[in-house]
Amino acid sequence: MEKKVLPLVISKKTAGWQTAGGGPWTHGTPSAATAGCHAAVDVSAFLPENSVSPPILFLFFQTCRQLFLLYFAYIFFICYLCAWNKRDFLNYKMAKIKTIGILTSGGDAPGMNAAIRAVTRAGIYNGFDIKAIYRGYDGLITNDIRPFTTENVSGIIGQGGTILKTARSKEFATEEGRKKAHDNLAAAGIDALVVIGGNGSLTGAMKFAQEFDICCIGLPGTIDNDLYGTDNTIGYDTTMNTIVECVDRIRDTAQSHERIFFVEVMGRDAGFLAQNSAIASGAEAAIIPEDSTDVDQLARFMERGIRKSKRSCIVIVSESPKCGAMYYADRVRKEFPDYDVRVSILGHLQRGGRPSARDRILASRTGVGAIEAIMQGQRNIMVGVRNNEVAYVPLSEAIRSDKPFDRKLIKVLDELSI
Repeated sequence: MEKKVLPLVISKKTAGWQTAGGGPWTHGTPSAATAGCHAAVDVSAFLPENSVSPPILFLFFQTCRQLFLLYFAYIFFICYLCAWNKRDFLNYKMAKIKTIGILTSGGDAPGMNAAIRAVTRAGIYNGFDIKAIYRGYDGLITNDIRPFTTENVSGIIGQGGTILKTARSKEFATEEGRKKAHDNLAAAGIDALVVIGGNGSLTGAMKFAQEFDICCIGLPGTIDNDLYGTDNTIGYDTTMNTIVECVDRIRDTAQSHERIFFVEVMGRDAGFLAQNSAIASGAEAAIIPEDSTDVDQLARFMERGIRKSKRSCIVIVSESPKCGAMYYADRVRKEFPDYDVRVSILGHLQRGGRPSARDRILASRTGVGAIEAIMQGQRNIMVGVRNNEVAYVPLSEAIRSDKPFDRKLIKVLDELSI
């Protein structure tokens, strides 16, 4: 039987297959209309005897093309679902947050009011209702919750302390106390909580969030500067400036009477305040938890004063229940009786006063950052500033990790105090 030649046309316009006659697989020669746009191909020359006809090949390739398109559509759908789970689901969940509560807890710190102002105004600006909780976690338990507007925070950016008051709540440390606090929170319609405080306050926020699945955002409000994940905490800069001012005044008396002054500063288990205020005030030594001091080191402090032809010096001591300023002063009296020793414990003098510009800026940035974190779907994190950039740190990491102490600062003080 004679093999028929079937001219096949490849269309540049349609990028598909068609016959020379323009119809579906008809015999004939290319028409004038297809000239320049089509190329006639004798596909039978490339097909072996009894091979499949071109229409079947066409259907085969079309089916493969359809399968590929379906496969890529499937992949795209899966990727979209993953993105929805990570972003849209969180946005959907955060869209349910309408009211934000704010409280201050633990020791007060200069700049807390600036943080309250920032959270309140940024929250209202972005469409949230703000409710203030007075007296820390105790206010949650006693239901001391009040609506807040921009008028409530007008003019407080330069005030020390906290207008919301603060307290250390023993009842909140119990499961019963936290359950009562959550019931009052739910009754007030509060969907998210911003806690301004230190290590203990953020620990309470973390437990509260874990037990009741509530969005908790922490702001680092403590003069100790001991929270991991932020270069400085709210209140630290103001307190250090207060210490330096006090030490400058004490030095006048120390030099006039040729006395050794041990000045005790706050800091809990961290020596950031003591070490940096010692450098800034020109003190001869700093006794901090990160660098244990023994008798030999005390002797070296005394010798430095003698070499400088003076019998007075300032030693900054970080507070400690076992070995504070009184402890070291007693040792010097016993081992170096020729020296006149005095002790000055600055105490709560360090907490008060108008916040410095740095603390106001830090409080404002982290306050706005707290609202942005809620809008982004962040949960159970602390907002800090690292390398001049707002950073989010998990609460568990902020309170449990030891903040790195730059031991080069110890060497700086040693070299400058000769």
